Amino acid sequence: VTCLLEDSDLEASCALQLLIDYEIYPLLLDCLINGNEEVATASMDAIKKLAGFPNGIDIIFPADNKAATDLGNLVAQCSSLGRVRVLSLIVKLFSVSRSVASVIFKANLLTLLEEGVSKKNDTLETLSILELLYELAEIQHSAEFLSRTTLLQLLCSLIGNSATETILRSRAIMISGRLLSKDDSHMFIDESSAKTVISAIDGRLGFLQSQDSDECESALEALGQIGSSIQGATLLLLCLPPAARHVIDAAFDRQGHGKQLAALHGLANIAGKTRSEDKIILNADAEESLRHLIYEVASRSSKLTPSGLFLSVLQQAAEIRLAGYRMITGLVARPWCLMELCSKQEIINTVTDASTEQQK
Repeated sequence: VTCLLEDSDLEASCALQLLIDYEIYPLLLDCLINGNEEVATASMDAIKKLAGFPNGIDIIFPADNKAATDLGNLVAQCSSLGRVRVLSLIVKLFSVSRSVASVIFKANLLTLLEEGVSKKNDTLETLSILELLYELAEIQHSAEFLSRTTLLQLLCSLIGNSATETILRSRAIMISGRLLSKDDSHMFIDESSAKTVISAIDGRLGFLQSQDSDECESALEALGQIGSSIQGATLLLLCLPPAARHVIDAAFDRQGHGKQLAALHGLANIAGKTRSEDKIILNADAEESLRHLIYEVASRSSKLTPSGLFLSVLQQAAEIRLAGYRMITGLVARPWCLMELCSKQEIINTVTDASTEQQK
């Protein structure tokens, strides 16, 4: 079927008519739900290819929501594995184009994913659906449509629930971070909702405190993702208390390798490493908060100054050092940081030494 749809010598209308005449689409769905993994994947690829044709949308999304091929009906009738496969198909179709995503949203198919997250009796299925949402959040137009659902509220509930299994909480944190990291997320997700998500992650980090757990790393990474946009970085630095403090504290804490690594990359994002040159510097209040938080951490440490903290990072293992270079690249746009860097000859020697770590 995929080859038929890719055949450049055959008119699209002819290929689609063949699929209709021979009732191929219901067979593809049956292969998706009941086939082995290889067959199900091939079927999903064929259906995704079909969605690329304007008239193919009418086949995949019938006007009659009681039709046997209606994806919502299929989810209700399937086994746990079948449900996850149909939901995976919905995510794949969502990625085809904004117009297909709009059809999915109007057909209320995103609510099927929300319902899956709300389930309490099947951890494995819930985790599978969270993995699909993580994939969905990566799609360019995801924020536009997911912002109209209750997904963010559901994720915040998962994050804030201590009874939830750690792996589910960690995945909910990562989905939230990925969703709010979108350049256009602030256009669709209001500031109040973004603050609620940040507050939930902040609260979780406060509970975890000094633990070097996977959940802690996920939370720090998520804050770093949120901080990659200028709006996200500003919120992290100006909310009360500033959630960015967790990232900055962990970036210079040598007690946990994975946690420090995630925090260094997160601080690099907040400082503007991933933003265009004209968007590195934040507003005056956010910049002052960033400077204050770094100096505060330095004052509580044995290093006493930010330059001492930077040098300490550059004296650690290679993976930490490279993350440190990335952090410095973002921070050095600030005059105070440049002065701190130049105040220690050891930093200058390390940064300019061409014989080591050419990646820097």
